[in-house]
Amino acid sequence: MEVVYEDNHIIIVNKQSGEIVQGDKTGDRPLSDIVKDYIKEKYQKPDAVFLGVVHRLDRPVSGLVVFARTSKALARLNKMFAEGQVHKTYWAIVGKMEEGKCKMEEDGEWHTLENWIVRNEQQNKSYAYDHEVPRSKKAVLRYRLIAHSDRYCLLEVQLMTGRHHQIRCQLSTMGCPIKGDLKYGAKRSNPDGSISLNAHRIEFIHPVSKEKICLESSLPDDNLWQTLKKTVK
Repeated sequence: MEVVYEDNHIIIVNKQSGEIVQGDKTGDRPLSDIVKDYIKEKYQKPDAVFLGVVHRLDRPVSGLVVFARTSKALARLNKMFAEGQVHKTYWAIVGKMEEGKCKMEEDGEWHTLENWIVRNEQQNKSYAYDHEVPRSKKAVLRYRLIAHSDRYCLLEVQLMTGRHHQIRCQLSTMGCPIKGDLKYGAKRSNPDGSISLNAHRIEFIHPVSKEKICLESSLPDDNLWQTLKKTVK
């Protein structure tokens, strides 16, 4: 486990693809339990360790996850996330885009995607529409091209709303499914079962100390991620 930041009130770790943030029906050991054990051992705490789950990342996604170490921090972080005071930036690798399929330039210009998303609980999947439909919620994100190779493009993505599988669903609807994301239209899986989506940067004002926190993840250690990183504009 890679700890990126910690103090008395919060701890931020770099989640690996395949890890679950919080326990689910699979029964697999969640990242929250691993963090609790880390705190218990490091600080020699004899009693149960408090750890609040503030937000989650999908299992196949990697990147930064924030946990609260105190109830005060948990309450304040929950409010900050709900009010959009925590700014998360994602990096996503998608297949090389055909001309005209995606509105994008190589100058790093930001573009906006707006859809109406419906979540299908049984399939654990979301569907995007270009107009409002029953049970839909508006989904907005911004993206720009920051690097590319002969076959792939690296996008920087900022969420304006927080919907189920929003980035995965909207990029797929745009015609650019995330590499390895079979659920949303990728042609083949990644060897490790991951999808090429990383919660790369997080910025917010510390809920207790009020200092500015700005952190970046270490990207997955595979050749494509590392090659694209070197050419980021």
